[in-house]
Amino acid sequence: MATAPKNILNRKPSTESVNQSMMTLIRKVHGMIDHPDIEKHRHSQDQVGALLGNSRDILLREVKIQDMNGEWVCVNRAHMKKYVILYCHGGGYSTGSHIYARTLTTKLATSTSMDVLSFDYRLAPEHPFPAATEDAMKAWDYLMLLGYGARDVIIAGDSAGGNLALSLVLKLKEQERLLPRGLVLMSPWTDLTSSGKTHETRAEVDPVLDAEYLKRMITNYADGCELSDPYISPLFGDFSGFPPVYIQAGDNEILLSDSEMLHKKLIQANVSVKLDVFKGMWHVFQMSPLKTSHDAMEKNAEFIFDICR
Repeated sequence: MATAPKNILNRKPSTESVNQSMMTLIRKVHGMIDHPDIEKHRHSQDQVGALLGNSRDILLREVKIQDMNGEWVCVNRAHMKKYVILYCHGGGYSTGSHIYARTLTTKLATSTSMDVLSFDYRLAPEHPFPAATEDAMKAWDYLMLLGYGARDVIIAGDSAGGNLALSLVLKLKEQERLLPRGLVLMSPWTDLTSSGKTHETRAEVDPVLDAEYLKRMITNYADGCELSDPYISPLFGDFSGFPPVYIQAGDNEILLSDSEMLHKKLIQANVSVKLDVFKGMWHVFQMSPLKTSHDAMEKNAEFIFDICR
């Protein structure tokens, strides 16, 4: 019987083939979670968060912020108490919760050794714009009442949560309040007008998002609203005076342009900003159990440590 040459038997799969396999898996998993019944969709996401965000090294503590549920995520060891991360979860403004966010908040807490506060802002379509921004302000005010200063807080978020993080800082700026120390944004959804070219150029490869899903989320959240409103599409906001911003995006996501255009606008506003685009990755790939995800979280931590010096 013929045998394969030894060099073929020992050959490792290429990074590209591994990424393709992962994207196929992600597409299947996302298809199972994304349900037309929004309550079932939310329930499926919570199940994923409870499963993937479970760790013996993490302490979870429920908290009530006025009428809003939240959760403190803390490492179970001696850690830094001076600074805190306020986390805005993703989900198209229609789904997601602090439980779903554990796929990311536990990693952030572990990589930074900082406490992370995640909160359940009201969701659309039951509570459309501007409910989420109002609730984000409640979470911010809660931290201020606890005794944190604005400069002690880093605001982080993924996808729609990245949108919400930017909207919150724009609102703080409008009210002439002190701004946070910095922002960490993972695959932020910055432009609900969908003007970016990658909505077309990445449409065939994105395993998570598509135009139909985004249209549904936009209708839920901002039906009848002017989509270029900076509190709906922060890309159109005035970023002068903003704190440092770090953005991560995947090369294979339709929202890549949302990050690239935001990066350009922040530079034009003389804001300290860095964008890392991860080759072969997809929307909020940091949730996945990959080395690249671990590396991305380490980069988030490096940025946070740098601005907290």
